[in-house]
Amino acid sequence: MLGINYIKFDSMNYVIHYKNGKIKKEGRGLSFFYFSPNSSIVSIPVPSNDFQFVFNETTKDYQEVTLQGQITYKIENPKQIAETLDFTVNKKKQYLKNDYEKIQQRIINEAQTASASIIQRLHLKEALRQLDEIEKEIFTSVQKSKTVEMLGLEVLSVNILGVSPNPEMARALEAQTRESLQKEADQAVYERRNFAVEQERIIKESELNTEIAVEEKQKQIVEKKMETDVVKQENEQKLKEMKMTSSISLEEQKKALIDIQVTNEKKEADVKEYVLNANLKPYKELDWKTLMAISNNGNDPSNNIALAFRELAENADKIGNLNISPELLDAIVRSKS
Repeated sequence: MLGINYIKFDSMNYVIHYKNGKIKKEGRGLSFFYFSPNSSIVSIPVPSNDFQFVFNETTKDYQEVTLQGQITYKIENPKQIAETLDFTVNKKKQYLKNDYEKIQQRIINEAQTASASIIQRLHLKEALRQLDEIEKEIFTSVQKSKTVEMLGLEVLSVNILGVSPNPEMARALEAQTRESLQKEADQAVYERRNFAVEQERIIKESELNTEIAVEEKQKQIVEKKMETDVVKQENEQKLKEMKMTSSISLEEQKKALIDIQVTNEKKEADVKEYVLNANLKPYKELDWKTLMAISNNGNDPSNNIALAFRELAENADKIGNLNISPELLDAIVRSKS
């Protein structure tokens, strides 16, 4: 009514109210009445916003790749961007121009310039693998670009979702990768078999070393046994020699004892012989008849009779007949019994 209107904004909009070309009020989430003929209202959205991008670039080895990603940003300085882009709204809070879309386009331009500079320095395989490096470099380049600083923007993050080659190259890379993986698998099989062979060799070598060690131990045992047998034989020989020496000494002692005994017995026999000869010497010159008489002392008549018969026998050639009475024989027999 009469050009006076009421407008209200939420807290995520930075509002600038111009009256007659001068700022009357500004701030976030304002609500006020204004006179439309001499007023102009600028509404700058300040929440963070993100958008996706797709770039087609060429690598250092002249291979086309598609770079997909997402950028998140927000308006850090609303007054600064209001001086560059038009965010004027009508009473229905509708933008009179589409300058808001220019923000994304300008950020995309900076990001594409940075990505082209990075991709052109990399070979295809490097570009497919170095996503983190590409992401960091694009983020740094966009954040420090003059366009972003001039618009008063803050780039919050740059995310690279993927780098992909064209379909033909992708199939070629898949085949190459598949072949490489097959080679790696074959190499793994070879290494596993080689490891098994090596382990078997180590086991056999260990077994041989064990056998050698056992043989060496057995050899040492045999040598030790031989040494023990030699020592034992030497000890036995020494013991035999000691026994023999002891026996010889004993025999020599026995011999000496026997010699002494023989000498003593001989001396004793000589003494006995001397005594006997001394005792018999007086009888050597006597007649046997006298000796018989002396030994009998005339006490045994039978001995006298025997002597008488002996004399008769010695003089048998001189005797013609000899008569012996029965009484005499009977007397002789009785005396003997």
